[in-house]
Amino acid sequence: MTVTAHLLTPDTQAILLLTGSLGQVRGRDVQPLSASEYHQVAQILHRHQLRPADLLEGSGLSCLRDAEPLQFDSDRIARLLSRGAALGLIIETWTNRGLWVISRSDPQYPQRLRLRLGKSAPPILYGVGNQKLLDTGGLAIVGSREIDDAAVAFTRTLATRCARDAVQVVSGGARGVDSEAMMTALEAGGTAIGVLAESLVKAAVAGKYRSALRAGQITLITAYDPEAGFSVGNAMGRNKQIYALSDYALVVSASLEQGGTWSGAVENLAQQWVPLFVRATQPMLPGNQRLIERGGTAFTDLILASGTSIRLWLEQQIESHLEPITNKQLQSNDEPDQQTKPNNKESDLFLVIWPYLEEALQIERTDRELAAHFAIELTQVRAWLQRAIEDRMVKKLSKPVRYVAVHRTAQATMLPLFP
Repeated sequence: MTVTAHLLTPDTQAILLLTGSLGQVRGRDVQPLSASEYHQVAQILHRHQLRPADLLEGSGLSCLRDAEPLQFDSDRIARLLSRGAALGLIIETWTNRGLWVISRSDPQYPQRLRLRLGKSAPPILYGVGNQKLLDTGGLAIVGSREIDDAAVAFTRTLATRCARDAVQVVSGGARGVDSEAMMTALEAGGTAIGVLAESLVKAAVAGKYRSALRAGQITLITAYDPEAGFSVGNAMGRNKQIYALSDYALVVSASLEQGGTWSGAVENLAQQWVPLFVRATQPMLPGNQRLIERGGTAFTDLILASGTSIRLWLEQQIESHLEPITNKQLQSNDEPDQQTKPNNKESDLFLVIWPYLEEALQIERTDRELAAHFAIELTQVRAWLQRAIEDRMVKKLSKPVRYVAVHRTAQATMLPLFP
């Protein structure tokens, strides 16, 4: 059987084989690895300086089998990797519908997810639309499915102002606040990211998104099977992705201590991914009031009525939240739990330095060459390199030891869909 070649990196091919359902029926076929199971595999690969693509070769799979025991049947990995024919068919189907697939090992994978969610970052993202929007950030606007006229008016006004002030809207695409925010922003000429909990395949051909997709105004993504229907678990799981892709978040309406909006907001307050703002209008919703009491910042109608730039207002507010957000211990998606980032200013500075380091590492360099290039201490360069290696942003080469940016070496190539 001949399988059409598609634009997949070798790493993405391997990760998709391990974690994707590929249209197979749950309960009848070999079960894909869960996120936690894949993380076990990724830890072992990382410790042995292997990449997911190495599993497509016999030597990589043998190394994995010889490593410390996994908490599940290792033969399952071989069976999952043997699904090349199924992968070829389903990728061709998705491609014909305009879908694309990226993995945590791809340079296109959003850095916000990688840095904020660490090992919880989805191994695979399925999407349609403008990939460049994934690293744009913006304001997450979230809320209940059932909302009154006042909440609708607030949401539409806020989303319109976001579009005017070039603040991207990030939401979940569900009925109610999510859909109102996204569609209003698009109609006003803005951009949006929709993190879906159900059927990306259906959303990709929905008439309401058609013009925005053609104009590059929207990206729709999901971490779940693109053809999967709605489930409460998927809806709850995608909440953290909405927050992690944003720069700040605003809750329009939340039920008190129940529902996805409440749980997502509380998790964000605990994890401090982004500053949380909460609509504070009278009469105050009990859920909104409690979120403010737990650390959310009140956002009133007066802010919208004042004519102040939403972007400027948010940036002014974020200064008071900067310390707890940037000092969070960030974990790489593929490293052991105990390998956490230092909770100090040096960790923050890395995010500022990284663009310059990445530019310097477009060619292979030693650590001493980098120290000389930046005129700084060798120990500081080595600390930054270690951080970049742990986050899979830099690759360490040997004989002799030197370093190069992964973005340069991990370009997608046209490959057959099974070895």
